[in-house]
Amino acid sequence: MNEYNRILLKLSGEALAGEQKTGFDEATCINVAKQVKALVEEGRQVAIVIGGGNFWRGRSSETIDRTKADQIGMLATVMNCIYVSEIFRYVGMETKIYTPFSCGSMTQLFSKDDALAHMKSGGVAFLAGGTGHPYFSTDTATVLRAVELDCDIILMARAVDGVYDSDPKLNPNAKKYDTISIHELLDKKLGVVDLTATCLCVDNKMPMLLFGLSEENSIFNAASGKSKGTIITV
Repeated sequence: MNEYNRILLKLSGEALAGEQKTGFDEATCINVAKQVKALVEEGRQVAIVIGGGNFWRGRSSETIDRTKADQIGMLATVMNCIYVSEIFRYVGMETKIYTPFSCGSMTQLFSKDDALAHMKSGGVAFLAGGTGHPYFSTDTATVLRAVELDCDIILMARAVDGVYDSDPKLNPNAKKYDTISIHELLDKKLGVVDLTATCLCVDNKMPMLLFGLSEENSIFNAASGKSKGTIITV
């Protein structure tokens, strides 16, 4: 595996919640911040997208309009980024939170030039609010921002430690892939990321690495080419 210098880190909201499954596990968030700080101190550039699943999974609701459900999800990602950004500041890092829509003084509108300048100066760019539109997942927003910011790879930190041929929670004999092509991912309908995000990866040749957040030094190892997760090639 290679080392990566400009990284888009996608954090699962559920993974940040730890065993409580909702809200935040502060120890987990501090551990994430310390790993990212170590990467930045090595000269790596890091942007972060956080899912909203620790607060809201609106697609499972049949009573709320899809557009409104997705808007709630966008705001959940803003809350996550504000919290985790403050944890990063607590461990001594500089952060900025960008959104595709105005959130008063809490965030600033996304600008590729400003985000890159911030990352190059040793700060971490938090990319909240998804794409700003309903019907697009945070995975799609992740790929979009990774492409815009010319990232080397997307590191996807989740509760599951890689890509399997079936659900490892349901099948104890599920096979884990060390490497899988994004076309094979589509053919086998493994559902790791949604179709829109997958197509963006294919069109822009953006690789991904999916790994388990709970493993020791998982983020640092993933960025350094030492992960036990699954590389998704393009």
